[in-house]
Amino acid sequence: MSTLLITFKRGVKPSHVCKHLTKLFSTPVSTTSVKRLYSEKLNTTAAATNTLSSNGKGSFGTRSTVIQLLNNIGSKREVEQYLKYFTSVSQQQFAIIKVGGAIISDNLQELASCLAFLYHVGLYPIVLHGTGPQVNARLEAQGIEPQYNDGIRITDEKTMAVVRQCFLEQNLKLVTALEQLGVRARPITSGVFTAQYLDPAKYKLVGNITQVNKDPVEASIKVGALPILTSLAETPSGQMLNVNADVAAGELARIFEPLKIVYLNEKGGIINGNTGEKISVINLDEEYEGLLKESWVKYGTKLKIKEIKELLDYLPRSSSVAIINVHDLQKELFTDSGAGTMIRRGYKLIKRNKLSDFGSLDALRATLKRDPQIASGKESAANYLKSLENSSFVSYSDEPNDVFALVKTDSNLPIPKLDKFLCTQAGWLNNVTDNVFSALKRDFPALQWVVSEDDPNIAWHFSKSDGSYLKNGKILFWYGIKDLAAVSTVISEFVKKVTSTPFSSSSSQSSGVFNTGNSTRSYSTKSSPKPKGTNVKPARVALIGARGYTGKNLISLINSHPYLEVAHVSSRELCGQKLQGYSKAEIIYENLSTDDVKALEKNKEVDMWIMALPNNVCKPFVEAIDSVPDGISKIIDLSADFRFVDESAWRYGLPELNDRNKISAAKRISNPGCYATCAQVSIFPLIEYITGLPTVFGVSGYSGAGTKPSPKNDPKFLNNNLIPYALTNHIHEREISTRLGTEIAFIPHVAQWFQGITQTISIPIKKGALTDEVVSKLYKDFYQDEKLIKVLEAGEIPLVKDISGKHSIVVGGFKVNKAQDRVVVCSTIDNLLKGAATQCLQNINLALNYGEYDGIPEEDIL
Repeated sequence: MSTLLITFKRGVKPSHVCKHLTKLFSTPVSTTSVKRLYSEKLNTTAAATNTLSSNGKGSFGTRSTVIQLLNNIGSKREVEQYLKYFTSVSQQQFAIIKVGGAIISDNLQELASCLAFLYHVGLYPIVLHGTGPQVNARLEAQGIEPQYNDGIRITDEKTMAVVRQCFLEQNLKLVTALEQLGVRARPITSGVFTAQYLDPAKYKLVGNITQVNKDPVEASIKVGALPILTSLAETPSGQMLNVNADVAAGELARIFEPLKIVYLNEKGGIINGNTGEKISVINLDEEYEGLLKESWVKYGTKLKIKEIKELLDYLPRSSSVAIINVHDLQKELFTDSGAGTMIRRGYKLIKRNKLSDFGSLDALRATLKRDPQIASGKESAANYLKSLENSSFVSYSDEPNDVFALVKTDSNLPIPKLDKFLCTQAGWLNNVTDNVFSALKRDFPALQWVVSEDDPNIAWHFSKSDGSYLKNGKILFWYGIKDLAAVSTVISEFVKKVTSTPFSSSSSQSSGVFNTGNSTRSYSTKSSPKPKGTNVKPARVALIGARGYTGKNLISLINSHPYLEVAHVSSRELCGQKLQGYSKAEIIYENLSTDDVKALEKNKEVDMWIMALPNNVCKPFVEAIDSVPDGISKIIDLSADFRFVDESAWRYGLPELNDRNKISAAKRISNPGCYATCAQVSIFPLIEYITGLPTVFGVSGYSGAGTKPSPKNDPKFLNNNLIPYALTNHIHEREISTRLGTEIAFIPHVAQWFQGITQTISIPIKKGALTDEVVSKLYKDFYQDEKLIKVLEAGEIPLVKDISGKHSIVVGGFKVNKAQDRVVVCSTIDNLLKGAATQCLQNINLALNYGEYDGIPEEDIL
């Protein structure tokens, strides 16, 4: 396994390198880390890059930095297993990447960054590029119309001169862009492909490849340089011939037999012509014949699929083709879900419905031993096999049994149950799991299954389900169950089973999203008295990523707090500047690295860490703090990274609806989202009356769109305008549904004011159960002791202009329709205060045993 290679030119300042790496990886890289790279000389794969060379360049780096960045793309498990998988073969067998000429013209820097990323984790793809658009443009500029026959460019001598010139220019552009990123790259413009004339009378100087010379490619990789190839070929006598780049990539693949053949294109995959959706995986052995019969599979799409099948038929089954957009390359390579279309041979699935279909049971016994219960001895393989004799079941597996699924269909089960789902690492890596699950969905309109909550592939199971329910360390998943009574029955049976079985966890909470008036609550707001908050000792706070609006508001609140003191504030862009809005001491912005954070934690210099970073960025900092065994600090995260993990690890910090004593005792607190806070407060008192899908229509000021310029925070674009966005599956939709235990629909918008959110929420309720006045009283009683929640009279509407700069949530409206089966609730919240900074301060106060409202100005509470 190689380390990250970063090449610095002599005299380059660490601050410049820091900016470059931050731009390259789209995540903060500290000046401290870069300085350390200058002083440390680390091992690399290629000995040639291990020493300073005469041109004044040196290779230094740390592989862990890039691994951490990869972890932001996928889970740590995914990244580690794919790196292990890709480095299990010789370097030239990792991947062949075919790059269209249009990508070099339009996305050169992005392409170079993606290839640099692979290079920095020790992977050496063979890159082959085309130049079609550049040739056409050059010919048209010369008044020559490009000529094609059967889709093949007719290449006469004038055209060949243009083709050769364009290939050399584009090759040099890509090599130069890579070298500017510290990547060693070698241009290989000839000497690889030998060809004969395809049909000189018909196509002129177009070749048919007859031989591939591996030596130039292997020599490049051996010295630690990425090989960058063109698809130009020569006859044995030296005549240059033009060859289609896709064809050349296929010939390379037959010689090197790589794990991946990657085609980069603008569409980013094969699009299903009926649904308009991108196809994630195609298993040729299982799907090829049916796919070709689809009405939308024609012309270029059909030809591409046929060519890929012909290519893969002669390669190992471990090889696959990925069709992907350049900016999704890392996600496609390093995550289970991928991002483009992956095409593999796979295996035809084998279905069995009785034990005699298996022949000898020895292979089945070996497969069952992958099950943790059987492997640990808690369950006997023999007893399980015996039970199948009298059971109705269907099993699915591929030929090597990388994935084995068994569904029990006994009559006493209201919904068929996926009783076993056993996968090898190869099954996950090659997406056999998706192939098997597609078969399950095809054969079973509804299905239930149970997985341990610490299963490393738990995210995959969530993605395949319509709903879930957590109890005693086990999660019940289901899909296709439309009837609420059936959902209740399935959950009841599940609860009975796990309650009668001892598990390590005793927590019980609903994480399902099903529509019922009796959903299990995730909250316990009235069960215990509020903490009194007796601490009067000062506490030191450190903010990581305090540049945005929330950070500024939090600084202002801490400045007026009687006990909190800012000890450190980190911002890459403001590094070296004075912290504004803080008068207790002069604090200078730093650019803290994970090592800096770890050192501060070891020295016990921080009592409370506040992570004010974008989603999927703070994990390395949290891990650095967690790595200190005797650390004293607590952490509050303002992003969504830890809002969906187990409450025993990260407490969800919504004091008005969660147990304040548990927040107070927690070492790790996840601060809720702004929309999510307002919606939960607005819906929760009616949870026992809900019969359908509540719909949240939310509108935020443009501060909610952050500081990075976009149409959503451009006042000119927003003038006299309203922009809907993330119309389905917004992360707050998931957050609200998970916490309430009932599914909601969320439709966010952004408007032309700066701060403040207004929500209008339509809630289906039990017919005839409520009136306007009853709803208003219900809310007033529920929130009577909550200082930061103001409940209005029935029919009184909260206005967003009144909430800006205030620390409260205002709830009103309370209008029941004539049919008395729906109520509308209106609410407002300041997204920067109670939606973020104020709530964070509440959680800090609870966690450090101060008064919950210490530091919150009384005059700004409604």
